[in-house]
Amino acid sequence: MSIPVVSVRGDLSVGETHALKFVDIDGNTLSTTDGYVTVLVLTTKADLPKAQAVGDRIPDFCLGNPAYRMITLVKFGKHSALVTKFLTSMARRRLDAEGKRLQTRYAANKIVRDARHDIFAVADFDGSVVSQLNSGSILFRVFVFSRTGELLKQWNDVPGATELTEALK
Repeated sequence: MSIPVVSVRGDLSVGETHALKFVDIDGNTLSTTDGYVTVLVLTTKADLPKAQAVGDRIPDFCLGNPAYRMITLVKFGKHSALVTKFLTSMARRRLDAEGKRLQTRYAANKIVRDARHDIFAVADFDGSVVSQLNSGSILFRVFVFSRTGELLKQWNDVPGATELTEALK
């Protein structure tokens, strides 16, 4: 029996499968249906501290584990090509800094790999990526997708560490 893929034009509903595709700022093609349990955080530049809080609450069993990943999707809005290039460069710098910060958690858990390779961010400058989530006017949202793209859980604010851990098990 095949699992039906629900159109991403309607609201994302828990229990339904959503095939969402993104290209991150490092050029990686990512999808909610490519075999990873995915934490997807929709945010704006103003709410990046909330996205960081979600990352800090990712349980240790997910760190360095190739079955899990977190993607931060930042809605920037329309900008000129020059400003877009600058913001993308700044996003890479921020990811590099987050990689260094995450490396301390990796070291504490004896994970021997570069944490920066486990951090993914998508910059949306024209609304096309965010439109896949049909979030309307909601500027911050957290989604957990199964390996096959089934939406397991979603929040409109930073979930508690216990809630997030339960959704990821």
